[in-house]
Amino acid sequence: MRAAILLALAGFCPAALAAQDTTAKKDSARKLLPVLVSTERTATPPALVRETLPVSASVTAEKAKATVNLVDTEDAVKYLPSVFLRKRNNGDTQATMATRTWGVSSSARSLVFADGVPLTALIANNNTIGGPRWGLISPVEIARIDMMYGPFSAAYAGNSMGAVMEITTRLPERREVAVTQTQALQTFGLYGTDRRFGTSQTSASAGDRFGKFAFWVSGNYQDSHSQPLAYVTSATFPAGTSGGFAETNKLGAAANVVGATGLLHTRMTNARAKLAYDLTPSLRAAYTLGYWKNDADAGVDPYLTKSGTVTYAGLSGFASGNYDLLQKHSAHSLSLRSDTHRNWDMEAVASRYAFDTDRQRLPLSATASDTFSTAGRIAVLDGTQWANLDLKVTWHRGGDGAAHRVSMGAHGDAYQLRNPTFNTPNWHVDHSETTVATEGDGRTRTAALWLQDAWRVAPSLKMTVGGRYEHWRAFDGFNQNGSTSVTQPERSMSRFSPKAVIEWGSRVSAWRAALSVGKAYRFATPSELYQLVTTGSTFTSPDPNLKPDNVLSAELRVGRQIGLSDVQLALFQDDVHDAIISQFLPLVPNSPTLYSYVSNVDHVRSRGAELTVTWRDLFVRGLDVSGSATYLDARTLALSGRASATAPADAAVGKMLPNIPARRATFLATYRATNRLGLSLAGRYNSKIYTTLDNTDVHPNTYQGFSEWAVADTRATYRVADKWLAAFGVDNLFNRKYFLFHPFPQRTFVADLTFAY
Repeated sequence: MRAAILLALAGFCPAALAAQDTTAKKDSARKLLPVLVSTERTATPPALVRETLPVSASVTAEKAKATVNLVDTEDAVKYLPSVFLRKRNNGDTQATMATRTWGVSSSARSLVFADGVPLTALIANNNTIGGPRWGLISPVEIARIDMMYGPFSAAYAGNSMGAVMEITTRLPERREVAVTQTQALQTFGLYGTDRRFGTSQTSASAGDRFGKFAFWVSGNYQDSHSQPLAYVTSATFPAGTSGGFAETNKLGAAANVVGATGLLHTRMTNARAKLAYDLTPSLRAAYTLGYWKNDADAGVDPYLTKSGTVTYAGLSGFASGNYDLLQKHSAHSLSLRSDTHRNWDMEAVASRYAFDTDRQRLPLSATASDTFSTAGRIAVLDGTQWANLDLKVTWHRGGDGAAHRVSMGAHGDAYQLRNPTFNTPNWHVDHSETTVATEGDGRTRTAALWLQDAWRVAPSLKMTVGGRYEHWRAFDGFNQNGSTSVTQPERSMSRFSPKAVIEWGSRVSAWRAALSVGKAYRFATPSELYQLVTTGSTFTSPDPNLKPDNVLSAELRVGRQIGLSDVQLALFQDDVHDAIISQFLPLVPNSPTLYSYVSNVDHVRSRGAELTVTWRDLFVRGLDVSGSATYLDARTLALSGRASATAPADAAVGKMLPNIPARRATFLATYRATNRLGLSLAGRYNSKIYTTLDNTDVHPNTYQGFSEWAVADTRATYRVADKWLAAFGVDNLFNRKYFLFHPFPQRTFVADLTFAY
């Protein structure tokens, strides 16, 4: 059986990962055998999570520490099946999560929580301000992470159409103090940039319990330098210059690389305090305060020279990649939660997140005299904020053995986007704004009620049925571009989403199975409705009349234990009407001119299979191996718009959906060599990704393309003494050079030393 599974996984990825040519941009990395994080359950999620989240995959803190070069919190889920985190650099504030059916530009199509508090930023559905607020959780706090794939629980909004991630944190039972120093060094060489980029992070935490009262405080400071995040390209080399690199873009057109931009230097501070009081042995109240600051600046690296002197050649791309950024955000949450194992349990969680200060300053142009203009722009997000309230109750008469486990709840949220961009006579000076260049403001609110019953029909059969009613409203929408302004119409709608899950599993059988079906509606975020965005010369318009994503999801999951191994196969399908995706349509009805903007694509469908395998003590005691392989067929079935301004009407029909790979895999092997020494080898693989609706990306391994990639990571941990733990690892061991729009990190060495008692 083991041999058959290994052969099946090997067939998914053509060959084992091998060393690559690190001098060329297009290397020949071979694919890696797939991988699954083992599902240890050494910590227990809260009662309402256990009642409402049908878990598909999990990882514990112990597993993450042993196997992951853990710099940021999001690193902990690096090897979960069908999950990819778009982390471009250490301290990335835009680390969105891709799931098995939706890509990294769909941040609002999944939900991330920490102890019931949303980390997901449903202010947007993109890979900029839509990234989850991972910085609110320090890695040392994590107890375990659980995942549900698909909208199969009534307790979660339609944004769960991709996945739900629940992070369970811990509180100390005695005095705990820990200090970790982490150093990372990336060696990067691509086009004309050949440098080393370092990260230094100091983390500290302390906690204690005094009877009914417990507290936890943590903080870290990270100073990080990133590789270039963007490049300046030109169809022709500027007259009178030398240097640069001949290149084509993802569509095969000339896009010569003349310089690197977005070389980001971040100085990030994160602080968090959690206070908890046990009102009774089974009822706990907790308050959490979070503060996050990011002081950053980005520089440029021109490759062009003129008369022997480095030059910007008057190209505006150098100006947009050179900026200063200051962000100060705060978060509060208050919770009341019980875990009685008796007839009733409840949970109440209220939270608020605020962009207290968020300002980016940049010049307007690069001048012919090879300086940046004094005039510029200041993009402001001050005042952007959101708040959430969840009230949940579960009834299970007779305690843990109840035949009916009825859960119900109410939800409310309010999101406010404030995003003016101002002209300024001097971009170096903050608060020097004059007139408005563009502005996109607006609010959304959602109120929901839900109910579900988990009925133990027989000892080996459980059926869960439920539904969620949601009322959504968008209002106060305002847009301005130069002297033109418009007040957007107020909109509201209501939807009902039924859910059903049937689970079979017997103590006397190694087999188990679950069939899940769920309807979900994902309402548009404020940024999709109202935010005006300019990227280079591309102006993106919002759409205040968006209909919600309308998805019907189904999954059949079958698993079997075979000795110390476990095999699980999931077959899944998402059928989506009115999918919110960028396409080309007239901004004004009946206009012959088409523009690209987010709008409703009539009908798309994703179907696929996911295989996960784990082995414990494989061949030798202490060797654990896990893997996962996912195949996806995601296609456009009907759309009213066009794939591009010049594409034929039906060019996208039948083509692969953009931003989602057809194949992905993970692999993880850990070996506990001694009580002190642990070793791990891991890898991740993604096939190439189309970014156009009609799949015209003929050259994916270039800037703004999404290439195929396979990387291997290693880690070794050593218990130096009872209170000291040292670790050393390498990410991207074979130095794979690949693009996911941005050039992604190359070989990176990571070392950390922890003192804890």
